[in-house]
Amino acid sequence: MRLQSAGSLWLQEHFGLTRFVLSHRSYIGQNARLELTPAGEVNQVYGPKYAPAADTVMAHLEFSLKYDDLNLPFLKAVFDHVSAEEISAFVAGSPTGKYARKIGFLYEFLTGRQVALTEAVGGNYVDLLEEEKYFTGRVIKVRKWRINDNLLGTAAFCPVVRKTSSLAEVLQHDLRQQVAQLKESYDLETFSRAIHYLYSKETRSSYEIEKEKPTPERMERFMALLAMAGREASEQLLGEENLTKLQNAIVDPRFVASGYRDFQNYIGQTLPNYVELVHYICPPPMFVPSLMEGLKETAIKSEGATALVRAAIISFGFVFIHPFEDGNGRLHRFLIHDMLVRDGVVPEGLIIPVSAHMLSHMRDYDKALENYSRPLMLLAQYTKAANGALEVTNREEVEGYFRYPDLTGQSVFLAQTIQATITHDMPQELAFLQRYDEAKRELQQIVDMPDRELNLMILFLHQNKGTFPKRRRKDFAKLTDSEIEKMEQAFRDVFALALDS
Repeated sequence: MRLQSAGSLWLQEHFGLTRFVLSHRSYIGQNARLELTPAGEVNQVYGPKYAPAADTVMAHLEFSLKYDDLNLPFLKAVFDHVSAEEISAFVAGSPTGKYARKIGFLYEFLTGRQVALTEAVGGNYVDLLEEEKYFTGRVIKVRKWRINDNLLGTAAFCPVVRKTSSLAEVLQHDLRQQVAQLKESYDLETFSRAIHYLYSKETRSSYEIEKEKPTPERMERFMALLAMAGREASEQLLGEENLTKLQNAIVDPRFVASGYRDFQNYIGQTLPNYVELVHYICPPPMFVPSLMEGLKETAIKSEGATALVRAAIISFGFVFIHPFEDGNGRLHRFLIHDMLVRDGVVPEGLIIPVSAHMLSHMRDYDKALENYSRPLMLLAQYTKAANGALEVTNREEVEGYFRYPDLTGQSVFLAQTIQATITHDMPQELAFLQRYDEAKRELQQIVDMPDRELNLMILFLHQNKGTFPKRRRKDFAKLTDSEIEKMEQAFRDVFALALDS
């Protein structure tokens, strides 16, 4: 039996929507099988009994909702080829059918067009998203369709996160408990000093990701912003006035914004031949206000969902909307911290330095961003003027991609980043502080030096793996060679460093 396309794949071929990337492609064949592609997409063959009743749009839409991944941007593009009357006729043929009702609800949700029903639908209320397959938000009962709208967001902005095995694996850890255990493992003084250091490290790392070196004043402002995480109601935090104030506080005064951008921007790279490579096209400016309002609504509707997923959809949702010309990346990483504090994963006054981990794993961070931008660049069409101004020419076609992102991959990345930071990075930082204090006491026993010089000596020994650099000898002219040798040995003993031969 020759393989026959079904569900989303059939719809893609039928309507010529070939520039959309499908994470799950279905076929009907003689023998059932499943194949995972190198890109992480799934090709699945179903037996003959699963075949849609007919090769019609509605039959394949129903199959898609049953067996394929929910791809809202793609569904919106499909619905743009379907009239409200066709939906109405399909529902009239099965007014109690849950998939007919789901199709009717999604048609109105994604297109904004109303479907006139010849008679009221029946049947029990059904969840739009299956709890075992998707992360869900607060339920809104939609009487017209007898549907429990448990999406994470609203029609203005609605991310989808699938419950994949890789995400389930990392989410099985109790982060609240891990943070509490970490706190209990160290004395209060050491932990308090570590927190101040981690706030400073997170700030430096967040700027360094953007390849910026901030002034001490901007460093202090960003640290103060991090300390305020989780204190404001989300509708206030994510309001335009408040986000603009935050942007103004952390960027160079020459690049402060007066509100959300009203121009098209993009992220690009200038190649050696002076040709600019466009990596990501931000949403056209006319979409930005409603997208940001939708992000705020999503923060409310997703309350109660898994904290790490909420942190991912709000923070990555923000950076993909890119509402400002400058400062989006730093605010994106601040929002991760804010959501973790807001949902009680991180106690107020503590910080998980995710930026530092991202900085040391930039390839993984870039991949998380590219996993979203790459399909968009296949879909978007644009013109670029000689002065660099860019204009998206198929705005209606790409709108759904911005409004209804699948952020499963970004959720996996963030959950793994936070888990690694808590279990590896933070214990290393705390252990270093403990050893630092011990080394300081040991060196002080050898020579009772001023505190500033003692800290400088430890810095040089640390940078040179326990060996005092000869080029710094003039900075410690008052010390004898014997005293320096004793300090080297004491430092190596504390940090368990072997002397390089």
